[in-house]
Amino acid sequence: MQWVQDPCQSNVDNLNSVRREVSRHFRNKQKEYLRAKIEELEANSKINNIRDLYRGIKDFKKGYQPRCNIVKDEKGDLVAESHSIVVTWRNYFSQLFNVHGVKDVGQAEIHTAEPLVPDPSAFEIELAIGKLKSHKSPGIDEIPAELIKQGVEQLAGRFISLSLLFGRRRNCLKSGRSRS
Repeated sequence: MQWVQDPCQSNVDNLNSVRREVSRHFRNKQKEYLRAKIEELEANSKINNIRDLYRGIKDFKKGYQPRCNIVKDEKGDLVAESHSIVVTWRNYFSQLFNVHGVKDVGQAEIHTAEPLVPDPSAFEIELAIGKLKSHKSPGIDEIPAELIKQGVEQLAGRFISLSLLFGRRRNCLKSGRSRS
């Protein structure tokens, strides 16, 4: 504190020399730490400890990430103790998932991120079938594209109604609601 109270040249020089010394000390400590971490990663690489190797690389790339373990309770007070944080989250989720207050669940509107897509027309299905590539391996249904292309002229109506039915069922499963 003497350096701050009496700002003469000798005190300023002493303060600067102490700062340089402290900076040099911490710079050397950081180099030692990094050297030790690199040696640890090399050792993990040599003994084929892949999980620890990649975990160390990830930590090394990210650097220090401070965590804040503080939440607000119902009253708006900050809570930092781990047991109190768990109790706060338990109360929050019990209130969030308490659906006994909702009387008519069947009429509740379901919001999805996907817009409802109209059923494809017969023309769109025929265009899609025409764009199928020949001489490629069949998909999960094990039906080659050549067979679908040849059979679409003879069984066009049935094939289109089958694909429309499949499309409705798939959209029903995705959106969670039935279409009438």
